Amino acid sequence: MFKQVSKNKERQRRHARIRRKISGTAACPRLNVFRSNAHIHCQIIDDEKGTTLVSCSSVELKLEHGGNVEAAKTVGTELAKRALDKGIDTVVFDRGGYLYHGRIKALAEAAREAGLNF
Repeated sequence: MFKQVSKNKERQRRHARIRRKISGTAACPRLNVFRSNAHIHCQIIDDEKGTTLVSCSSVELKLEHGGNVEAAKTVGTELAKRALDKGIDTVVFDRGGYLYHGRIKALAEAAREAGLNF
């Protein structure tokens, strides 16, 4: 018989496959996204130094409904503002093994509209 693999384990495998191909540098850091049922988190990471440069989440912004598309748009816009304040304008997008759809797509498009290039 086949062993059942959880959706999160499958996502982690996809994320590992993506991470083999992309990496954040000081010139072009990585915008990582984590999505839970209730909230969405994102951070801009310099993988060479192993440091988080900018982060934002629906928890931190105290959004009433942090797990919907509107919250993702708000988080994406706020992250882009914080990044531009720190002089970061170009990033590489790491969707974290999630499909580029729904909340992930909304966050990415909001960040682009607010001034981030990727």
